Amino acid sequence: MEIKLLEWDLTVCKVADTAAIDLSREFYFIGRTDEEISLVCRTEDVPSRTLAREDGWKGLRIQGELDFSLVGILSRLSGVLAAEGIGIFAVSTYNTDYILVKREYFARAAEALTAAGYTVA
Repeated sequence: MEIKLLEWDLTVCKVADTAAIDLSREFYFIGRTDEEISLVCRTEDVPSRTLAREDGWKGLRIQGELDFSLVGILSRLSGVLAAEGIGIFAVSTYNTDYILVKREYFARAAEALTAAGYTVA
């Protein structure tokens, strides 16, 4: 399985509504529940008004489209990182999964996944 390292700095934030989110940007993820609206985007694209924000994330993308019948992908990856003491923020889309780790653990996360047999590029 190939994992791509995303070069950008990412921010996880909570917003009151989606009006200030620039939907023309290349990378963002919006999650809405009955309790909140969460946004993951490049740090440079964070709306000027957020309810809360957490900067300093970097992303890893599982390459290719993942079939819904596949079981345990995030579990295995997060297990490798947990064994290294690296916490994650996971985002899943229709096609694939993303794992966010804090910037200071990014290189260590890539090394741990490589040592576990994943192709990290």
